[in-house]
Amino acid sequence: MLSLIYVSAITIWVYMTAWFFVAVIAKRNDLADVAWGLGFVVTSSVAMIYSGNKSASSWVVMILVLVWGLRLSWHILRRNIKKPEDYRYQAWRKSWGKWFYPRSYLQVFILQGILMLLILTPVLVIFSGSTRGISGLLILGTFVWLFGFSFEAVGDSQLKKFISNPLNKGKLMTTGLWKYSRHPNYFGEVTQWWGIGVIALAATNGWIGLLGPVTITFLIVKVSGVPLLENKYKDRADYQAYKQKTSMLIPLPPRK
Repeated sequence: MLSLIYVSAITIWVYMTAWFFVAVIAKRNDLADVAWGLGFVVTSSVAMIYSGNKSASSWVVMILVLVWGLRLSWHILRRNIKKPEDYRYQAWRKSWGKWFYPRSYLQVFILQGILMLLILTPVLVIFSGSTRGISGLLILGTFVWLFGFSFEAVGDSQLKKFISNPLNKGKLMTTGLWKYSRHPNYFGEVTQWWGIGVIALAATNGWIGLLGPVTITFLIVKVSGVPLLENKYKDRADYQAYKQKTSMLIPLPPRK
C-alpha cells in the first residue's frame, strides 16, 4: 500500500507540474480544473499497472474512474474554452502580484494534487487489497456510483440547456433536478465517490478508503464547491428565496 501511495504521489506531482507550465504558457490557471478529472484517470491507470491487481473490483473501479474523469474534464473544457479565465483565478492573478507564479504552483496545482491523492484513497486500497470475485459490496457500490453519475450528468445537461437559452439570461435555474437540490451536480459527484468507497470496504483495510469520499464531501460542502457559488449569489433576493425552499445538496421535495 505504501509503495502504491508513493508511486501515485510521484505520478500526480509530475502530472500537475506539467499542467502548471501549460497554464503559464496559456496564461490560464483555470486549466487546473480541466486537469482535475483527467488526473484521476492518469494516476489510477499508473497505480493499477504498478499494483498488478486484475481483480473484478480493480477493473470495475478503473472503468468508473475513467468514465467519471473523462466526462468531467471534457465538460469543463467545453464550458470554458470560449470564455475568459474563470473569475476566481483572475482575482488571484491580480491579488498575488509578484508571488503569482509560486503561489499558482503551490496553491492551485500542487494543492489540488494533494487533494487528488487523498480522494483516490479508496481506489488505491482496492488496487492493493486482496479482493477476489464479485462481492455484494462491489454490486452495491457500482449501483450507488451509477446513480450519482446519472444525477451529475443530467444536472449538468439541464443547466447547460438552460444557460444556452437567451430567454433565461439573468435567471436562476430552479427546474428539473435543480428543483430538489441547489447543487445536484455536486450531489452526483459526491455520491459517485461514496460508491467507490463502498466497493473499497470489501478490500483489506477497506475502511481506510472512506477517507476519499469524506474528503471530497468536505471540500464540496465546506470549501471549494457550495460556499463559493452560494457567496456569488448572496446579494440576490431571488436566490435567497430559492435557498429557503430548496435543499442544499441532498435532493428533497421543495419546502413550502
